[in-house]
Amino acid sequence: MSRRIHSRYDRTLADAAIGNRPSRLVLRVRRFLCPSTECGRRTFVEQINGLTTAYSRRTPLLNEILERIGLALAGRAGARLAARLGVHIGRSTLLRLVRALPDPSPNTVEVLGVDDFALRKRHRYGTVLVDMSTHRPVDVLPDRRADTVAEWLTTHPGTRVICRDRAGAYAEAARAGAPEAIEIADRWHLWHNLAEVVEKTVAAHHHCLQSTIAPDPDVNRTTVEEQQQAADELIAARQKNALLTERTERRFADVAALKGQGLPISAICRELGLARNTVRRFYRAADVTELLGTPRAGRPRLLDEFSEYLHAHFNDGQSSASVLYEELRTMGYRGGYTTVRDYVRLLRQAGAAPIRKPVPKVRQITSWMLRRPDDLTDAEQIGLKQVLAGCRHLEATAAHVTAFAEMLTELRGDNLGLLDGRGQGG
Repeated sequence: MSRRIHSRYDRTLADAAIGNRPSRLVLRVRRFLCPSTECGRRTFVEQINGLTTAYSRRTPLLNEILERIGLALAGRAGARLAARLGVHIGRSTLLRLVRALPDPSPNTVEVLGVDDFALRKRHRYGTVLVDMSTHRPVDVLPDRRADTVAEWLTTHPGTRVICRDRAGAYAEAARAGAPEAIEIADRWHLWHNLAEVVEKTVAAHHHCLQSTIAPDPDVNRTTVEEQQQAADELIAARQKNALLTERTERRFADVAALKGQGLPISAICRELGLARNTVRRFYRAADVTELLGTPRAGRPRLLDEFSEYLHAHFNDGQSSASVLYEELRTMGYRGGYTTVRDYVRLLRQAGAAPIRKPVPKVRQITSWMLRRPDDLTDAEQIGLKQVLAGCRHLEATAAHVTAFAEMLTELRGDNLGLLDGRGQGG
């Protein structure tokens, strides 16, 4: 059906702000009128390309700016930035703009990064896939099972390199979905795994540093050394009888007994009601001391930074827990009176407090060994040298860390086999 369309010019007013000044933009556009009574739309308004769109409250340029803000900062942070720029928009509107964007065209991902993340920690996990060439995520999978990742690799061929952690499920998925792809470990996981091993090594040899730090030369060694040894043994026994240590020893005994009966890890999990990772750690440990390395080395306690002051005043004759507690509070102690009272009670039973220079904590030593030497302060460099001089095993570990860091940062993977011949003794 043919129809005639008449047009007329209308004035359109638009309020805006330019340079924080209220402004009004006046446009002269055409409005088309359809004389047909059967037409569903009687009015057709002329749109200005790049400035107006039908049924829109924002210009295309402003809409594109808000989309970019939403992509970069998401809802709340994006709404705050937009408000500072003079555009008042809600966080939900920003998220709707992001959701309305079309999905990017699927391209072949030659270097694929695979890692898991927690949707609900220890209950539900997913898998994120990242294009390592652009460092942008390409897909999110609902779980971290091998068949799910393998199916994605099969439907998206062309992957030549898969960058993953050491999880067995992802290794199986790579072999099934992309058997010709090269599997590599990313540098973050390599360094993270190294940090865990270094911390365990420092914890296992932390006792070497206790023996290398000499007591105060002003005290009578012949009469005080026995008291100091007794105090050390008493405090160590208190740590050994802690609830965490007792539970660890009990679980290790249970797992070792079932392991001696020939039961696999899965059967032990069902028998003891423990998680698989927990049972695997106890199952593979040769001795309970491997599991107690970190607790025996001592976690940071509130009294640690005040122990030198506490021991010195106790040996000077001040054995009142309440007086020592008030003195420690003026120095910034944030713990309770009960902690000080129990600690002073142990010193009374031993007869004296160990007079030794404070030994750096496990994590502090680990941090020194894993950081760049140029990033350490002068005091930290001196402390690291003293630690390495006091234990040859830690000195060898530091040599391994330095060699591996140089290989990792300078991308010299061909020297991996040479690390076995450096820093022997760790």
